[in-house]
Amino acid sequence: MDENGRRTRLRDELSVPGFVIGIIGCVILTATSAYTALKMGALPWPTIFTSVTSLLLLRAFGRRDIAEANVTQIVMSAGSMVAGGLAFTIPGVWMLGLPGKVSWWEMLFVALAGTLLGLVCTALIRRRFVDDSTLSYPIGTAAAETLKAAQVGGSTGIRLFGSMGLAGLWCVLRDGLNVLPQFFLQLTTPGVNFAIYNSPMLLSMGYLVGFVPMLFWLGGGVVANLGLIAGATAAGAWSVEVAQKIVKSLGMGLMMGAGIAVVLKDVLPQLMGIRHGRGNTTGGKPTDDEQGSSTSHSAPVGDRARWASDVRGKSDAGFLALLTALAALTACFGLSLGPIPTVIIVILSFVTTIMSAQSTGQTGIDPMEIFGLIVLLLVAAVSNLSQLSLFFVAGIITVACGLAGDVMSDFKTGSILGNNPRTLWKAQALGALIGVFVAVATMVAIEQAYGPDTFGPNRPFIATQASVVATMVSGIPSVPAFMVGLVAGIVIYCLGLPAMMVGLGVYLPLYMTVTASLGAAIKLVLDKRAARRRNGLRGSEGGDRSVDETPAQDDGIVVASGVLGGESIVGVTIAFVTIVRNLG
Repeated sequence: MDENGRRTRLRDELSVPGFVIGIIGCVILTATSAYTALKMGALPWPTIFTSVTSLLLLRAFGRRDIAEANVTQIVMSAGSMVAGGLAFTIPGVWMLGLPGKVSWWEMLFVALAGTLLGLVCTALIRRRFVDDSTLSYPIGTAAAETLKAAQVGGSTGIRLFGSMGLAGLWCVLRDGLNVLPQFFLQLTTPGVNFAIYNSPMLLSMGYLVGFVPMLFWLGGGVVANLGLIAGATAAGAWSVEVAQKIVKSLGMGLMMGAGIAVVLKDVLPQLMGIRHGRGNTTGGKPTDDEQGSSTSHSAPVGDRARWASDVRGKSDAGFLALLTALAALTACFGLSLGPIPTVIIVILSFVTTIMSAQSTGQTGIDPMEIFGLIVLLLVAAVSNLSQLSLFFVAGIITVACGLAGDVMSDFKTGSILGNNPRTLWKAQALGALIGVFVAVATMVAIEQAYGPDTFGPNRPFIATQASVVATMVSGIPSVPAFMVGLVAGIVIYCLGLPAMMVGLGVYLPLYMTVTASLGAAIKLVLDKRAARRRNGLRGSEGGDRSVDETPAQDDGIVVASGVLGGESIVGVTIAFVTIVRNLG
């Protein structure tokens, strides 16, 4: 899958230690990603965590090549988005209490079909959206820079694994031994759950989100809980039950509006540019590098042949066709979706993965569940599928789009570090297929350990995106509030503001918002302290501006990533231990 057509084996860029580290890491990270997505209602990109971890572990075996570390981290992280795709859709079945339990093999077919479609689509669009594009892919670029920085050495490993261990111990004391409380400072107000959630993982998520986006998240939570629920109820405008329906619908509308706005503002204009032969897929002016390059990116890219430039010969085309056929057969017969919905899914998976690649490349955000909802609504309009089957439709597309965003970011990392694209695709395929089985096993384990009633708003596993899907399938509580949120989400995003953050604040329980805000506040304090330290160093060196500004920020990201991973790992472990105890 490179310009020269050279075919490489995965083992050419991945040693035996890297192979073993990648597979073990994939199992652990896929399971923890499913837990995080269910528990927190979001799934941060795991790339920084896996990049640092892979490099540090490879060093123990005398391997210091950052290109190999990148291939290793790709295997490790590939299954996380598969887990996210399932966690963002399937729990909605449990929330609605639909007749008939979702079997493990149905989840397996959903994950498998979505994974195969995602792999096929990314193989077809890589050249277009990485080599022939100026998309920045902030996550992929950050991963490359992190690997370069971590290669220098230092105390990165101590920070990463130390924070992971402390967060894991905290989770054991809280959930395993019940020594620590779940909440602090709980206040009893009808319809409003104000408290500080005793979760290092949620603090780290707020830290990773950042202070300014967190202000919009907090603002949405304050308006929804203190305004629409507590305030309006006290004023006699409506009951608590009505207020909660309005807030839930408004939050869903805001999030879906933000996802639609990403497509309208960021994706479609660039795709139209491609269609009309404009080479710069960022929609801006060509960069200096583009203008001076002998292989200018501003050359016409409307040539259809270049879409298949990564497909070298009949063997490649036949292999991708086989994967597509397997995905279609799995959806049509394995999940009993029928031929027409299956054809729609296959065709629209290509469209939505392109949207996912464009969105991830421009913003670092992949609204994968929104794309799943769009296809769900289209399939529902032309078929009579059951509610359960509609969840399968959304799940397949969400998995495909989640994987596409991850794959394209990794392609960008590889292009910076000099990896062979074919090797990266094979690494993604290996990790994603392992992730299919691990993600399903984790979902089944959590559901059996805690029960189907623990999923949904104001419950232990918030599963925000799955709740939105469930509401769209079963019926929106307040259509007027949803429409207001939908329009507001589009407008807010088009104004350049984080509409998705506002929607999360409106939709999520206030205790999650307050706790995440504390993590963002910690980041603000540490950033200001680091800025003062840098200014002092510059002053002592006569105004020298060459002082490195990245270590303090990188250290914070590493620690936050370790905390996120530590609590997730222990959380999944506790779930499996609970199952074993119940079996005994």
